[in-house]
Amino acid sequence: MRLLLIEDNRRLADLLADYLDKSGYRVDRAESLAMAHDFCAVASYDVIVLDLGLPDGDGFSFLADLRRSGDSVPILILTARDGIDSRIKGLDLGADDYLLKPFHNDELAARLRALLRRPENFLGHSLRCGNLSLNANERKVEISEQPLSLSRREVDVLEIMLRRSGHIVTKQALMEAMHETGDALSDNALEVSIHRLRKKLQAGGSTCEVKTVRGIGYMADGPNP
Repeated sequence: MRLLLIEDNRRLADLLADYLDKSGYRVDRAESLAMAHDFCAVASYDVIVLDLGLPDGDGFSFLADLRRSGDSVPILILTARDGIDSRIKGLDLGADDYLLKPFHNDELAARLRALLRRPENFLGHSLRCGNLSLNANERKVEISEQPLSLSRREVDVLEIMLRRSGHIVTKQALMEAMHETGDALSDNALEVSIHRLRKKLQAGGSTCEVKTVRGIGYMADGPNP
């Protein structure tokens, strides 16, 4: 799992990066909003840990920019701001969780596992790509507001890709995510599911395409809804 740690306190960032690395994450570190934007422009992340007080601006602006771009990567805010207004603002802007400093590393790890266990952190949220929409709570898929019949597995695969719409999702990441749903997939089974999903989307007139990135994985991409 690839994680972006946005934290300008170098001592804390060193400790967290070491702990998260030992917990199995591949950690990229950004000490400013500019660095964070640069990382997100060239890499795809499974989860982001975001500090709010950064030298070149407020973490809220980064969060808002990311959500406006359609990126639904899980974001955990890590901050010393304990006011209820600050927490509400962060959650309203699209954060998935909020952990106050000081904290125990094991609690951080548990919260990250909860965010990554299954993409249900946006319950009731409508995921969109082109004229395709998926209601993550009701498990309903529509193309131009017309229902599309998909198998449970196809809906799960589509949801994982829609949450990273416009970004590459590796085969390994897809198989790990599917395993967490209780539906372990082999490499061949994943390819079959992607093939069937792609055919159904095309037949339904979807402007959201499931693209194959050879040797790496897949990507859901389409015009802004």
